[in-house]
Amino acid sequence: MGGGNGQKSRMACEKHMEKNKPAKGSQLDSNKKAMTIQCKVCMQTFICTTSEVKCREHAEAKHPKSDIYACFPHLKK
Repeated sequence: MGGGNGQKSRMACEKHMEKNKPAKGSQLDSNKKAMTIQCKVCMQTFICTTSEVKCREHAEAKHPKSDIYACFPHLKK
């Protein structure tokens, strides 16, 4: 017996929730892998989406005596 519409919809909802469950754990590992830009003077890492402006800000604030291209050689074009 049993199997009314309420039970069917609840089971469908549970099944759907289980299928679309977010990945376990934190996002820290993927964030570490995305840290691909590195200042060559102080070895500080930056996430891969860091803009040229942020790189310039870092170079001017932390290494005013060094050239920006000494810190971030990938900015040379």
